[in-house]
Amino acid sequence: EMGQGLNTKVAQVVANQFGLPLSRVRVTATDTSKIANTSATAASTGSDLNGMAAVAAAQTIRARLAEVAVRQLGGDACDVQFARGSVSVNGGALPFEQLVNAAYLARVQLWSDGFYATPKVHWDAKTLTGHPFYYFAYGAAVSEVVIDTLTGEWKLVRADVLHDAGQSINPAIDLGQIEGGFIQGMGWLTTEELWWNRDGRLMTHAPSTYKIPAVSDTPAAFHVRLYDNSNAEPTVFRSKAVGEPPLLLPFSVFLAIRDAIAAAVPGARHAPPLRAPATPEAILDALDALRAWQASQHADPTAAAAHADNADTHTPPAAPTPDAAPQGESPDASLAH
Repeated sequence: EMGQGLNTKVAQVVANQFGLPLSRVRVTATDTSKIANTSATAASTGSDLNGMAAVAAAQTIRARLAEVAVRQLGGDACDVQFARGSVSVNGGALPFEQLVNAAYLARVQLWSDGFYATPKVHWDAKTLTGHPFYYFAYGAAVSEVVIDTLTGEWKLVRADVLHDAGQSINPAIDLGQIEGGFIQGMGWLTTEELWWNRDGRLMTHAPSTYKIPAVSDTPAAFHVRLYDNSNAEPTVFRSKAVGEPPLLLPFSVFLAIRDAIAAAVPGARHAPPLRAPATPEAILDALDALRAWQASQHADPTAAAAHADNADTHTPPAAPTPDAAPQGESPDASLAH
């Protein structure tokens, strides 16, 4: 758990298995004294792996409790139901606490562990064959931006996002992950620039120089919805990972900036040579390159006519990259050159 809501989702999974309210489930931090070979939280597998492992552990305990319930109420263990804080079978019911107490007195093991490995995943790096992913997540985003052609500054005015999280375990958590991933990716593509001086020293090494997004960068109109879908694969509750996939959606912001640059140059029929991250400097460079290309076409009408039919495939030359900051000079000053 690192703030993404994994503990809450696992607690929900366990509560569902035992038919208990969420408040009755407590999740503690990962500890190798309890599970020595736990998996890392990475590659958007947190809920998939831990959720299914929790299901496996809970079902083992459920099966043991079901046997105790049958001994007291009769019936068949496969017919035992766990719901609303009670356990029922054969027309009778017991409070969950009473059943657990009976199992304890009967010396039934009331703990279990669970492990889960993602199935169907295999890949041969030599032959480039196999199935590297268990399933795919989908999403779409539309962004509206405005740019200042004098300073290169820009602002995201509106973003509309639709993302496929499968049958979401917790929509509130998933929406938060999508919103956060979108803003994080926007920073990656627009402001988070790495800059080294001539001696190879990284100058953008702190929040004062490495510009991560802030709350003020969130658009005033930010609409995020979950696509009503169910995972075709039997994941935990048919959900899908929602950690890293939304990071790609803010490409819509980068491409909107590129389109705005093209719209700012009258008669432009080519994609501006905008590089990522789309800093104000990069935006001004793209504007200058596009204007220079347009001017060259007007200066030579014959060349302009010759290129007219291929306008959609021709890309103007990229703007030159400014020199790195000299030693001792601030990165802000070098960016202003």
